[in-house]
Amino acid sequence: MGKVVCDITVTADGYSAGLNQSEERPFGDDGGDGSGAQLHAWMFDTPDENRAEIDRLAAAKAFIMGRNMFGPVRGAWDRQWNGWWGDNPPFHAPVFVLTHHAREPQPMDGGTTYYFVTDGIESALAQARAAAGGGEVLIHGGATTINQYLAAGLVDELRLHIVPFTLGAGTRVFDGVPPLKLEQVTSRAASLVTHVTYRVLS
Repeated sequence: MGKVVCDITVTADGYSAGLNQSEERPFGDDGGDGSGAQLHAWMFDTPDENRAEIDRLAAAKAFIMGRNMFGPVRGAWDRQWNGWWGDNPPFHAPVFVLTHHAREPQPMDGGTTYYFVTDGIESALAQARAAAGGGEVLIHGGATTINQYLAAGLVDELRLHIVPFTLGAGTRVFDGVPPLKLEQVTSRAASLVTHVTYRVLS
């Protein structure tokens, strides 16, 4: 069975998004224009320097994300929102979106299909594992979703991409998570980020 991995970019004080998130500012008060450009500059401004970490993201065979990461639509699905990533999302694999509101699967170009899971994190993980066929399942975020999986003891590996600024408030990894024992597997500093991988021991 493949590993269950969480992978997320965070500030030096652990935030993956700031306060006041909206459709116009999906990352809220993120130290910039709310687009997440400063948080994720390591991916888009220096991709060659971080190719190994970007390729690891794409290697997963199934993905899980929270509804807040999928988009700004709340409550019942009152419009056909299909994610932030356009008609051909970068996943090219099944994506299981946690939500309280049922919706039919949404196939996209390039091999991505969104499945909307209403019966909790364990069900989403079981479905993702089945879809991955023994490959890696990547819990893509946001921090609230990752925290739920960490608190439930369902994560094998945690990959943090730590960017050198702070936000002071917002959505933070480890909030509400009981103490964990982590084993550092790798650490690599780049110009805009430090990549750290931990094995979750307990």
